[in-house]
Amino acid sequence: MTTAAPESTYTARHLSVLEGLEAVRKRPGMYIGSTDSRGLMHCVWEIIDNSVDEALGGHGEAIDIVLHPDSSVEVRDSGRGIPVDTVERLGLSGVEVVFTKLHAGGKFGGSSYGSSGGLHGVGASVVNALSARLDVEVDRAGKTYRMTFRRGEPGTFDDGAVPSPEAPFAPFTDHSELAVVAKVPRGRTGTRVRYWADRQIFPVSAAFAYDELLTRARQTAFLVPGLSITVRDERRLPGTPGEGGVVEEVFRYDGGVRDFADYLSPDASVTDTWLLRGSDTFTESIQALDDAGHLRAQEVERTCEVDVALRWGIGYETEVRSFVNIIATPKGGSHLAGFEQGLLKTVRKQVEVNARRLKLTGKNGKERIEKDDVMAGLTAVVTVRLPEPQFEGQTKEVLGTAPVRAIVARVVERELTALLTSTKRGEKTQAAAVLDKVVDEMRARVAARTHKEISRRKNALETSSLPAKLADCRSDDVDRSELFIVEGDSALGTAKLARDSDFQALLPIRGKILNVQKASLADMLKNLECAAIIQVLGAGSGRTFELEAARYGRVVLMTDADVDGAHIRTLLLTLFFRYMRPLVEAGRVFAAVPPLHRVEISGSGGRKPEVVYTYSESELRQLLAKLEKSGRRYKQPIQRYKGLGEMDAHQLAETTMDPAHRTLRKIRLSDLERAEQVFELLMGNDVAPRKDFLVAGAAELDRDRIDA
Repeated sequence: MTTAAPESTYTARHLSVLEGLEAVRKRPGMYIGSTDSRGLMHCVWEIIDNSVDEALGGHGEAIDIVLHPDSSVEVRDSGRGIPVDTVERLGLSGVEVVFTKLHAGGKFGGSSYGSSGGLHGVGASVVNALSARLDVEVDRAGKTYRMTFRRGEPGTFDDGAVPSPEAPFAPFTDHSELAVVAKVPRGRTGTRVRYWADRQIFPVSAAFAYDELLTRARQTAFLVPGLSITVRDERRLPGTPGEGGVVEEVFRYDGGVRDFADYLSPDASVTDTWLLRGSDTFTESIQALDDAGHLRAQEVERTCEVDVALRWGIGYETEVRSFVNIIATPKGGSHLAGFEQGLLKTVRKQVEVNARRLKLTGKNGKERIEKDDVMAGLTAVVTVRLPEPQFEGQTKEVLGTAPVRAIVARVVERELTALLTSTKRGEKTQAAAVLDKVVDEMRARVAARTHKEISRRKNALETSSLPAKLADCRSDDVDRSELFIVEGDSALGTAKLARDSDFQALLPIRGKILNVQKASLADMLKNLECAAIIQVLGAGSGRTFELEAARYGRVVLMTDADVDGAHIRTLLLTLFFRYMRPLVEAGRVFAAVPPLHRVEISGSGGRKPEVVYTYSESELRQLLAKLEKSGRRYKQPIQRYKGLGEMDAHQLAETTMDPAHRTLRKIRLSDLERAEQVFELLMGNDVAPRKDFLVAGAAELDRDRIDA
């Protein structure tokens, strides 16, 4: 007996059409990226960006952001206020349309906003749909209008003394009402939006990040000169800056992107901060509503304005931020591609023009400048402003408007060429310095590649081109091997006898190496000691450094226990910090701890004679006091080591090199920004701050600690 196939359970009646804000609640990730803290913060940005767009259009000079104790967030601005009159086709007030209708707002037709961060017309309505409660107040025409929503539905809350999303709610049935709740002076306008995130959508663990708000507020204040943004945290959450009370910060900058680039710059400058500015037009085909309300294809001319602030510093780290209508585009897009294209083309051309001065003729002229050479040490802020930019997704992380690439490239090429070919003394000097730096970076890249090629471990049938003074180890096990950088040839002889040649390699250096914080990249590469260290490690330097290619698992700086030894150690650490930083970040750089004193204790009362090493004056005093208390005698005078070369091989092995007994100090990099500041202060070109630092700390110096 055969049975009929079961009837399909997937029919048209099971297909649900999500209308209005139901679609947002059903698929929130499509609109805000995720429903964790990142999505929660994205909702805040949507409301803030609407206020910023008003300021960008010249309406309003202040925005306040308040984090309330009840987990709500409020954004206030002094813009024109959301329109309160009725939208004829819908029969709804402008406020209700903005907060309940997707793809509705003042950023479609082009008449209200020349450029804006919001463009899809879904920001405010998405936030409303994902809020347990949203209150909006608008000051306009001498009145304050108010409307409240519950999960996107307009109505009224029966509040007590304090507004709450848990208060009884009555939705509008026949028609919506935009209530007039107060009178204000006719000249006062603005919008206030306060909302409570819906915990049916967002988990309890999702929270507003005060630090992120500060970063975004600071960034926006840079991009909109003259705009004042206040961030206030009233939550008093443990572990936050406002734990002890209400905290508030105000941001206002009048210098625009040029101030932003200065703020982002991590190192001393090679050039001033240059501003490249220009605009151009392009034609775009769009869908626009005709008089009958139908969408028709229409050709429109767009204007794209470009502002780029850039400066080169002495380092090799790159910091480039890109924005479209003050919206950050962390993943770049056509504007960033245009910037890099124009930058590389211009610099390449100027390097070719100046090839003779830069000594790039003949054999040296075969290497070509690459993007990384130009970007090394560059800090730049790239901003474009245009109506209705095309982004990839609502989160606006990538700009997709194709014609912008060519416009930005043309502006950068034109303006940067003018600066690099300027005959003004200051700009001419800086232009020469930039080209020198780019060529130095190219040479460093080539040299690093060469170093890595020639520093491969050789087998018994090959000859090694590593420095002759390197006493290499036999093992090729990187995790087990150690490289000791030893101060002076005298210590090298003792260290050779003290080491375990199976896994410990020795590289001597002569005296104090170059201070690379002050020297140029070219000078560093010419320095024999610096070049030898880079070549022996075999992992390159700067941008080309590859941690996996390092020939040794540990690098140990072994210097004398005196002031000169400390200075040499500092110079070596400066080299590693600037040009081999991943090695430090990986915890593979150490400082040896040689002893200061050797105390020979006599045998008595059946005790055998013994030798004790101490590593500081206080440790020695404690040991001597302990010996006197116990009645034990020790040999006078106590041996004080001035340098590593004064030790016998077995003493050096026992105290400093033998893994079973030695002490090593791991060099850590817990605070990169602070480390940058300290290295620049103590080792950089600017003398005045260093002098002030020394004078301020002179009173705290213990003169007895000076080893003279």
